[in-house]
Amino acid sequence: MFGSTRSGANAYAKVGLETGVVAASPHKLIVMLFEGAIVAINNARTAMKAGQFEVKGKAITKAVLIVDEGMRASLDKKAGGEIATNLDALYAYIIQCLMRANLRNDQALLDEALTLLTDLKTAWDAIGNVAPPAPAPAPAPRATVYDGLAPRATSYVSA
Repeated sequence: MFGSTRSGANAYAKVGLETGVVAASPHKLIVMLFEGAIVAINNARTAMKAGQFEVKGKAITKAVLIVDEGMRASLDKKAGGEIATNLDALYAYIIQCLMRANLRNDQALLDEALTLLTDLKTAWDAIGNVAPPAPAPAPAPRATVYDGLAPRATSYVSA
């Protein structure tokens, strides 16, 4: 009659994640991508140690997709200039490390990808902690110009 408790919990988690994504700022979305990739790599490391190759492969695939289709695809090389170009190359290298780690069951390559992503996330977090610039002061009110044809409030003088 009712679904399992696990599927209900998963449904709530999915709704929470979707709500978090919709409400997140662009900066927070990138942080979420970093976090997702890091979790996937940690899952792959655990599965690799346990000899669970199917689980390891799925976790690495998830990390590759996050880095490639999320982080790398969001780069604007025209606006970002040299920084965006360098990040693109670094993301490509991370993807290469992950793919080689999957093919060779190489823990060191997973660790390298994890270290690079963790360092980038730390830098990205630091950017988010910078206070936004103070809003520009409101413009000074303009002096009113006398308009002889404009309606005026009448004032009566008692004699």
